[in-house]
Amino acid sequence: MSFDDAAGRWMPFAGQTGAGPGALALYCLPHAGGAASTFRSWQRVLPGVAVQPIQLPGRDSRLREPAYDRMGPLVADLAEIVQSDVSLGSIDRRYALYGHSLGALVAFELAREIRRRGGPPPVHLFVSGSVAPQLAYEDGKPVGQMSRPEVVAMLRELGGTPEWLLTDPGVLDMILPAVVADFTIKETYEYRDEKPLDLPITAMPSTDDSRIRAETVTPWGEQTTREYELQPFVGGHFAVFEQAALAHKIISKALLKWM
Repeated sequence: MSFDDAAGRWMPFAGQTGAGPGALALYCLPHAGGAASTFRSWQRVLPGVAVQPIQLPGRDSRLREPAYDRMGPLVADLAEIVQSDVSLGSIDRRYALYGHSLGALVAFELAREIRRRGGPPPVHLFVSGSVAPQLAYEDGKPVGQMSRPEVVAMLRELGGTPEWLLTDPGVLDMILPAVVADFTIKETYEYRDEKPLDLPITAMPSTDDSRIRAETVTPWGEQTTREYELQPFVGGHFAVFEQAALAHKIISKALLKWM
């Protein structure tokens, strides 16, 4: 498979960024069960930034592909795509990473995987909806062991999933395999101690997130040798999307010096 074909699968909205050639890229990784469409509305609203929503297998345009259920293979394949994408021109293109919930852990491990490969590092890491990676999640019963009603109840509690999806048996048949696989990535994730990243990190937690306590977010600062900024959002697990304008302002300000 050519790079263009592979990139089209991982970045289905690449041609809709509205940014010029060589613009700083912001690769966005969704929450468990989420898709690239989560970030589609972020395109064309961050001046000078090419927002690149990442599409994981097992959903939307990649519904027929098996979803990853382990972190290692996922970040290995993602590193190939991102490194190839930022190195298409004569010089490496600047880029940043953003991840929400599971996507935050994936973005963090992606940055470390690219470092292991000697690739160009991101200029910034933005995370939301996630405890610091060195801390264990306390999510209770593994999602893979839950009944369908239990999984639906969990998704309803988290928010972010339209009610019509949760009440349509046919739709649930399509989306739940990816949900279970994504949560399995989180539940089987094993943090390995490495030196901190040499890039700024901005954490955007939600004040009323039922699964993420404030004291579990602050330690993200231990993962960088550079600036660490905490930008709380008032609301639940998906507050950054409900208050997207504020998220865009924070991201734009942090990336301004690179544009």
